[in-house]
Amino acid sequence: MAIRTLRIAALSLILGLAAPLAAQAQQNTSIVEQQQAAWAKAQKVAKEGPVSVPLAGQVDFKLPAEFVFIPQPEAGELLRSFGNTPGSDMLGMVVPAGDENWIATIRFVKSGFIKDDDAKNWNVDELLESLRQGTEEDNKDRAARGFAEMEVKGWVEKPSYQADTHRLVWSALAMDKGGKEEDASVNYNTYVLGREGYVSLNFITTPGQIEAEKKLAQQLLASVSYVSGKAYADFNPSTDHVAEYGLAALVAGAAAKKFGLFAVIAAFFAKFAKVILVGVVALGGAVFNLFRRKTS
Repeated sequence: MAIRTLRIAALSLILGLAAPLAAQAQQNTSIVEQQQAAWAKAQKVAKEGPVSVPLAGQVDFKLPAEFVFIPQPEAGELLRSFGNTPGSDMLGMVVPAGDENWIATIRFVKSGFIKDDDAKNWNVDELLESLRQGTEEDNKDRAARGFAEMEVKGWVEKPSYQADTHRLVWSALAMDKGGKEEDASVNYNTYVLGREGYVSLNFITTPGQIEAEKKLAQQLLASVSYVSGKAYADFNPSTDHVAEYGLAALVAGAAAKKFGLFAVIAAFFAKFAKVILVGVVALGGAVFNLFRRKTS
């Protein structure tokens, strides 16, 4: 069912600066107005689980109960209003139907069939350095749009690949440059390889919550299944396109530079008060709480 009502409460323009300039205050007001407009559009198309959501002619996403899906283009507009660059391959975003503090993005990247043999001997230290370089490249866009630059501090979970299920998982800790670690965010990235590309689920939360919320990310990952003919095992070497890169590029390399970390979402949330998305659906009320920590 579509969400019928939306309320954004307790918005704050405080950025924790001693004496903000008038021009900066005006800019912050404009940002909040953009966010409010984006939320208003998102609530009109939001779907609450359990529901089956077909994606890109590739995937049947069986959204579980207690999760809410926001499709494109509304999801992309919402993320961009919080300083992100969603990318053309994004399919939507998932938020909790309760008061948990996390957000997830979902995309299908039609890269071609990705060979997974490089997972046997990759160097995680080199992958981390490439990831940091990719984040620096993304910082050019964030700085140009007035958002704080980010830095990758290290692994939360080193890259691991399950050859039998064709699933890749890795997690990095990211934060504002020069910021406090308590304001850092965790990107818990999960991938499912398919015949023509891969599905990416990027779960974003905080260091203190990631251990408890890994099960939610895994639940979403398990909800992704390829339709007949599109699974990894359906690959036909005589006809199908093979990607120019392997699994390592999904952690760092070209793919990381192109798609970014999405870490700026949580970092930007940390500078504002809490945002609450209130939805009333046919089966009852639901409160969707997109992650915002209290202003310091």
